[in-house]
Amino acid sequence: MKLLIDNLDGTGLRDYSASLELIPPKLLRRKNRPTQLEFALVAATADFIVPAEGARVILTRRNGTSLFTGYIAKVPEFDYLGWQQSGPAYRYRLLAVSDEILLDKKTLPARHPFVRRSAGDALRQLANDLLPSFFDTTQVEDLDELSWYPCDRQKSWSEHAAEIGVRTRGAYRALDGKLFFSSVGATVHVIDESDSSFSADNLTFAANGNEINRVTVFGQSEPQAHVKDYFLGDGFTSKFYLSQQPFTRSSRILLDEEYQGVALDPTHWTATDPTAAIAVANGNLQISGGTGHDAQTTCNFVEQIELGGAFLLQHGQLVFTAPSDGIIGGLYSGAVAIPNCIAGFRITKVVSDSHIQAIINGASTGPVITTNLTHHYALTTRVYASEIYRSRTIFHSSSHGTGNGRGGDSVADNVRIVLELHDIDPNNPATLIAPSTVLYDGVLSAAPGFCTYALMNAANLHATIAFTRIMRAVDAEVRSALEGAAYRTRLAGNLSDGAECHITADPAVQFFPEYVPALGEQIIVRYRGYGVPSVQLSNAADIAARQRPGDDGVRAAVRVIQSPPTRTAADCENAALALLDDSTAPGWSGQYVTWSDFLPSGADIFPGDSVQVNAPSRGASFQAIVQQVEIDIKDMAGEHSHYTISFADDAAICNSFEFESNSARVALSTNSLLPTAFAPDLVNAEVTDVSSTAITVDAGVWPPSGGGIEVRWTDTAWGPGNDRNLVARFTTRTFTVPRLGRSQSYFLRQYDSANNYSRYTTALHVDYPLS
Repeated sequence: MKLLIDNLDGTGLRDYSASLELIPPKLLRRKNRPTQLEFALVAATADFIVPAEGARVILTRRNGTSLFTGYIAKVPEFDYLGWQQSGPAYRYRLLAVSDEILLDKKTLPARHPFVRRSAGDALRQLANDLLPSFFDTTQVEDLDELSWYPCDRQKSWSEHAAEIGVRTRGAYRALDGKLFFSSVGATVHVIDESDSSFSADNLTFAANGNEINRVTVFGQSEPQAHVKDYFLGDGFTSKFYLSQQPFTRSSRILLDEEYQGVALDPTHWTATDPTAAIAVANGNLQISGGTGHDAQTTCNFVEQIELGGAFLLQHGQLVFTAPSDGIIGGLYSGAVAIPNCIAGFRITKVVSDSHIQAIINGASTGPVITTNLTHHYALTTRVYASEIYRSRTIFHSSSHGTGNGRGGDSVADNVRIVLELHDIDPNNPATLIAPSTVLYDGVLSAAPGFCTYALMNAANLHATIAFTRIMRAVDAEVRSALEGAAYRTRLAGNLSDGAECHITADPAVQFFPEYVPALGEQIIVRYRGYGVPSVQLSNAADIAARQRPGDDGVRAAVRVIQSPPTRTAADCENAALALLDDSTAPGWSGQYVTWSDFLPSGADIFPGDSVQVNAPSRGASFQAIVQQVEIDIKDMAGEHSHYTISFADDAAICNSFEFESNSARVALSTNSLLPTAFAPDLVNAEVTDVSSTAITVDAGVWPPSGGGIEVRWTDTAWGPGNDRNLVARFTTRTFTVPRLGRSQSYFLRQYDSANNYSRYTTALHVDYPLS
């Protein structure tokens, strides 16, 4: 072997092999963590140079295969050895870290979370963001999809790589300028006691005996009850208090693009521009022309947009410089093309003017606005969906690996789309706070969960765009109707953005003074309630097999999952099933110590590889994942090294989850331990009539045969055996319940003939005057 170091002084790689001290170099490889090389040097020649921090280090075999590549991570430490004829002598102790240290020393750029990207694609992108084209990523496999992965800028690249590895049951490493990423256990090494090179003394293992056949899983937070709060305006009340705390996600501003610089930010946009019509200058995105055809000149957002919960897309303030043709702010179900546009702003050229109109499902619809070249036009798309998340998280186990994980299914939903235009006349300051014009307000049935977002699809556009923002709104939809009129969406947000109200922390809906609901105006606020997801699942067969007199056979545990994200109770179910896949058998862990000459399967071994241990004389045959490999290089010249291989299966050390150790904040509620079969939620239940003594409810669906709709005064005690807070049970779609006060709440769940209830409650809250 050779130890080569480039001190970055212009002289290139120097051979330091002869300067290695008697202490053997030690190589430490750990799963989903940077590799470390510890070694010590003494001055063996007169031209010895102490390696500097940041120097390139290569440990290579004679055949040119690299055992380690990286960089010295800190200033060398030294030990005084005494005085020699040439002067004082020192031992220099050095620590080198593998190649990803270059990535870890940089801060990730601000970017929108990855949406529906494969794990490998996300890993490649993060590396390319920091060091474009520096690493060879051809050995990075895609693995499974990440439905939503936020890029926390406080974390290093390797921390993100480890997190992505947990979420997709993958393992990464960096070596010789290459990044490797593959499924855990993809490479198998066999440790068999019948092998002639097997050393029985050097194999130690044990079963931990911590079998689990009943697991309670808690997530972080989730949207739970489907809540609809009903209020009645009196002409002067501007604040209406909500009945529950709305579920609201963090990271409110996902993109804030101001178009600084001289080109589009590649972490945000990709452009197709055959005629060079798109430019960035003077703090604006400028578009001047196009090919004259659909979908040939486009500016697309790099991530897909998830149509879940409430969010808004501010496509920016547009100033038209000439009559134009194209689509601004288009959401597309597939490739960018007019037939695929489910929502956007259609710009059409009419003689010497431009017209703006909504485009829905490929067709123009609604009112037409004629533009003025001196005006600014702020175009905004608002999305309201009952389902916050449109895709389930994927969970893995040893039997449900890459491509076969539990979960990942799509979540169906209808989505309300509101397209609004704010016409601003720079010569009239009052227009800054004037109400926006709603070009479209409707529900898209069975809307896709994810869309392509094209800021522009320019056939022949001539305009400048000052900014673009993507923001999460409070996940609440506010609608109102004057007496005898149809309901309209009341825009929530900032007054300066043309909004009419906002959701406060109380929680309440606060209308701005000029938009106070009129006397008799009906108001509906729709949102999801906040809660902590939890599920308890059991392996009934294993419990039955363990039953003995005085022992019910249950082997239970509680897990609070940090990663992968358990965003809903359905995610908790899939996580619990994945945990039970690996926990009913004993968990094996151990070590195998061997010389490099006798490695299992004759190949180098890395964390994330799998070892198949066959030791019938000890009654053991199991497969485990390598967690760590410690290599002591005993003989540089002869290339002999001592390998200590540490391994554990998923029952001993879970390779697909990270858990929280402190769960004191989690409290069990009467609704927290849920079954796995459910009747559909009553998402469309509505209050249809309110009197001083009764309320009429339309459940939105007819109850199933043999089932019904259960109504309670509080969201507890669901089931046929408890009537303590029961209002009534109904077998009809429409029914009447008593009203006992001005402010009244009703909680509904559907049940079927097998007494399976809805997973989530529908809460109808009425706050009307009694007279």
